[in-house]
Amino acid sequence: MRSVVLLEHRRRVGAGRNLEMTVATRCDVLGLYRRIFRIARTWQSLSGLTDDTLKEKDYIITEARALFRKNRNLTDVEAIKICIQECQTRIEMGLHYRIPYPRPMHLPPMGLADKKGRKFRMQERLRKMAKPVYLQSHEEM
Repeated sequence: MRSVVLLEHRRRVGAGRNLEMTVATRCDVLGLYRRIFRIARTWQSLSGLTDDTLKEKDYIITEARALFRKNRNLTDVEAIKICIQECQTRIEMGLHYRIPYPRPMHLPPMGLADKKGRKFRMQERLRKMAKPVYLQSHEEM
């Protein structure tokens, strides 16, 4: 009888920890979402032109909405942490460089290897590993 009660207690404690992690993660995600919209509200383009500023503000808002909606149904804690890290990185890079767009990644073109074969698969794997954190949500171009 004692072991059943102990197992029930452990199960409740484990579920509570998981719930706390979910609540903390939810608060982090909502905080990032609010922070992005605050940044967009006060965004000033590097060129100082009104048209550029409006385009960049619109880009920030639409990109944030699209990515948050895309990842809305994630339940894996590790995947959520990766998305949070990507979001924080993009915010910091955007504020530092005053450019809201993701920085391009410069990798060699894939024209040297045949479309079928070991070299092509190796180049694909290397490109995937070299992809920076701030471009994880973007599809391969």
